Amino acid sequence: MDRKSGKIELIGTQKLKINSELYKVVDFLNKNLKEHHLMFGLSKKEDTMTISVYEVE
Repeated sequence: MDRKSGKIELIGTQKLKINSELYKVVDFLNKNLKEHHLMFGLSKKEDTMTISVYEVE
């Protein structure tokens, strides 16, 4: 039986000015790079947004 380990490794982050379009970019990347074992996240704190890139096994 083949089991996925569920391991998630942070590859990198980048802080940017708040931009409401970044959510669309992250959604696009997640939909199109899923089969390459990549996942993207977006968080907002005060006046900055942070985009994170993860490798998923």
